[in-house]
Amino acid sequence: MRRFLCLLIFALATVAAPTPAFADLHLDITSGKVEPIPVAIPEFYGANGNAAQFGRDIAQVVSNDLVRSGLFTSVDPKAFVQDADSLLVAPKFADWRVLNAQALVVGKVSSEADGRLKVEFRLWDVFAEQQMTGLAYFSVPSNWRRVAHIVADSIYKRITGEDGYFDTRIVYIAETGPETLRIKRLAIMDQDGENNRILSDGRALVLTPRFSPAMQEITYMAYYNNRPRVYLFNIDSGRQEVLGNFDGMTFAPRFTPDGNRVIFSLSENGNSNVYTMDLRTRHTQQLTNSPSINSAPCFSPDGNNVTFESDRGGSQQIYTMRANGSDVKRISFGEGKYGTPVWSPRGDLIAFTKLHDGHFYIGVMRPDGSGERELVEAFHAEGPTWAPNGRVLMYFKESPGSGGKTTARLYSVDLTGYNEREIPTPTDASDPAWSPLLP
Repeated sequence: MRRFLCLLIFALATVAAPTPAFADLHLDITSGKVEPIPVAIPEFYGANGNAAQFGRDIAQVVSNDLVRSGLFTSVDPKAFVQDADSLLVAPKFADWRVLNAQALVVGKVSSEADGRLKVEFRLWDVFAEQQMTGLAYFSVPSNWRRVAHIVADSIYKRITGEDGYFDTRIVYIAETGPETLRIKRLAIMDQDGENNRILSDGRALVLTPRFSPAMQEITYMAYYNNRPRVYLFNIDSGRQEVLGNFDGMTFAPRFTPDGNRVIFSLSENGNSNVYTMDLRTRHTQQLTNSPSINSAPCFSPDGNNVTFESDRGGSQQIYTMRANGSDVKRISFGEGKYGTPVWSPRGDLIAFTKLHDGHFYIGVMRPDGSGERELVEAFHAEGPTWAPNGRVLMYFKESPGSGGKTTARLYSVDLTGYNEREIPTPTDASDPAWSPLLP
């Protein structure tokens, strides 16, 4: 947490001499598929053994984050002509231009007298020979990986103009055991698959975890003795409490944007409707009332609207309504069945799962239903969740394996649909939920 991480509140001074004017290095990620920017990230300088190792590790994590975004490519370190020590004096820009590096990251790691690490970095525009940003951070040594993600976020934002998403976590369902006796446990990890932890003991079937906007809590559904219970779980303390016993619940709740309520669906007599619950008073409010299945609700980021799936029109489709349940509108009109709608943190798109002619798709559309685009096609893909900057989606995908066994893995893809990547997990994995940026 950021109580262990302090930002030194000043930008590192620019040391470059005046150079001819060049256009500022910038990557427009709003115009579809883009050509990745070559970036050189040498090891961060460390004066002693421990600092040097941290320097190597931090530089590698920063490089991995940026490359996985699909917006950057890494210049081969074997071609580097300057070492970490000499880079602290001044980069030899002509040598880096020969390697086609457009951006250069220079860093230094040192140990403070109180045991903390000091991590400094500078981002250079190689062709303009100008510093684009430079910051320093203090952290306990065990927190070095978070520092690396924060550095990567700073670089991402400076070049793209968009907030990064690397200093985040993923909560998901870790799956083990045979398909006829599947064990599903709550798990959490960093967005790159590191620091993986199991949060539940496996005695109960756990499904559909969701993050609170404040990030300290997760809501999820678990089946004890075949009865569904909804829990609130505090990540930091490990404390959990029962939100309620809901025999007819079909999906775990999602938090409202302010974190004070949850929205969910309950099934009764073959129909299901959408409700909200105030977490302080436990008061519930019914939002839909129709003889059909209304489920998988999700609030818009401003809290004014809700998207959900319903078969009220004869097939499973996506609808929106006001936060009080009024002004219901159908927004999906393509071929096939639509479900699991999730509003983007930016408010501009709704992600969904679609089933058509035996194929599953992960796609996005605008809140009015226009601009539908399919990003992923798979044997079985489901459960989209948004990165906090609204530019990347994560989901799970099942694939037929050897001996007829099906494997389930997590994947991410950006809004262009061209950068699909598997997120490593120790076991099969499903139902991911992406946190906001960590506090």
